[in-house]
Amino acid sequence: MNKEIVKKTACVAHIALTDEELDRYSTDLDEMFRYFEILNDAPEIKNHGFNPVEIADVLRDDVPLMEIPSEDCIADMKTYDGYIKGPRLL
Repeated sequence: MNKEIVKKTACVAHIALTDEELDRYSTDLDEMFRYFEILNDAPEIKNHGFNPVEIADVLRDDVPLMEIPSEDCIADMKTYDGYIKGPRLL
């Protein structure tokens, strides 16, 4: 990596670097970027994700269903015109 880019980056980050540190960091960053370039040569696998086990949708579709008639549910409750009366909220 170019020393000028490292110097500008250090300035933006408010880091004071000596000339020796600029040389070392530019060499280190250049080496890291070369390692990342190796990943560009890795083969692509489009059929697989990060999880080796296939994850399928295990949930069923929701189907509205009334198993108990609503009249039976509210038979023993205090109701007002078919509505359930709850406690008063302040």
